[in-house]
Amino acid sequence: MTRGRAELLRKGIHLGTGGCALLLRWLPWSVAAALALTALLFNLFVLQRLTRGALLREDERRAGWSRGIVFYPSAVLVLILAFHSRLDLAAAAWGLLAFGDGMATVAGVLVGGPSLPWNRSKTWSGSAAFVLFGTTASAFLQEWVRPTSSWTISLLGCLAAALAAAAIESLPAGVDDNISVPLIGGGALYAASLVDPDLLAGAGETVAGNAPWGLAVNLILASLAFAGRAVSLSGAVLGTILGTALFAMAGWAGFTVFVAFFVLGSLATRVGWQRKVLRGVEQEGGGRRGARHAFANMLGGLAFAFLSLASPDAEGFILAFVAAFATAAADTVSSEIGQAYGRRTYLATTLRPVPPGTDGAVSLEGTAAGILASAVLGVVAWGLGLISAPGVLLVVAGAFVGTTIESCIGARLGGASGVANEFVNFVNTVVGGASALALQHLLVR
Repeated sequence: MTRGRAELLRKGIHLGTGGCALLLRWLPWSVAAALALTALLFNLFVLQRLTRGALLREDERRAGWSRGIVFYPSAVLVLILAFHSRLDLAAAAWGLLAFGDGMATVAGVLVGGPSLPWNRSKTWSGSAAFVLFGTTASAFLQEWVRPTSSWTISLLGCLAAALAAAAIESLPAGVDDNISVPLIGGGALYAASLVDPDLLAGAGETVAGNAPWGLAVNLILASLAFAGRAVSLSGAVLGTILGTALFAMAGWAGFTVFVAFFVLGSLATRVGWQRKVLRGVEQEGGGRRGARHAFANMLGGLAFAFLSLASPDAEGFILAFVAAFATAAADTVSSEIGQAYGRRTYLATTLRPVPPGTDGAVSLEGTAAGILASAVLGVVAWGLGLISAPGVLLVVAGAFVGTTIESCIGARLGGASGVANEFVNFVNTVVGGASALALQHLLVR
């Protein structure tokens, strides 16, 4: 069987299994979870024998098993458990995984066409198919499982989730699509479910009024950062786009928090530069940060800024917004200071001594510097009136949780696995913001 035919057969099963999401309209979540677990066990112990390895790719044949075939039912099981009270969201995220990701591969094989500039193994036709079929399938499944009167909002939410998942799927992140797509897509769908249509409509005037100011400020700052060798050209361009969106949604105060993060990170990158060069752990590109760094460090904060405008819990999502950038600051500062001045570095998961710069390595000096950086951002936000004084402690706690998890992920999946550091950094900021928000809710209760 040719490689193309084998891939189409594999994706045919991938797509066909997605039809089972229709059953979530009638099944209790416990029964659905039991069936997903059964599918996982079937794929582990029976499917490969039945197909005699016809579904395996070349690298999987050498390994003797397929990660994707195992991760797919595992992802569905996690979605059902995570959204057990909202199976419509589980079904919608399943639709993104089955039909969005599945049709992206089919279009890439059958249509082909120009490759994406940031990933030559992916095509524009595949990404377009992901968004088209992913949006359609997720919107249909969400309405099928739980019919609503606001189908337009559901459709827009599914479109946003499909765009986010397609973007992640297109990146050379080193993470299996069966993990990244439901993770990002499910998170985006949950965020969309929190949106209040009236609040969203009312926020339009604020965003429109802030946007021109945001563009002017970001053009100036990006030019200065590029001239100061803090960012590359791609970082300046994308930073201007994302920074303008951030200013439009978060205003002067929120944008100042981002600037504080950027200044801290840039200074930490330059501190001890010669020591880092001697150790071989200096930031690539002479310390200039590019577009992928902007994506990784800003997308989580942007999502929380949007939800602070469009959901009823404005205070909580402003806290999460601050914590997301505090987490990014803590991660950057702890890494840079630890690599330059860390006397002893240990692997986060085992505490085994490792060389500076190792994925998942931590040091006492770096950890202390990271906590201080997150506290600085918390105090800045407090001084600007964004959060309360107790909120500073929540920001520091959320940032510590996020960076600790990031170190553990880096230790387990970094390096040889090829997981892109930027993908882990994005997860890091979201976890930090969500942790601060969760702590606030626990304390309020």
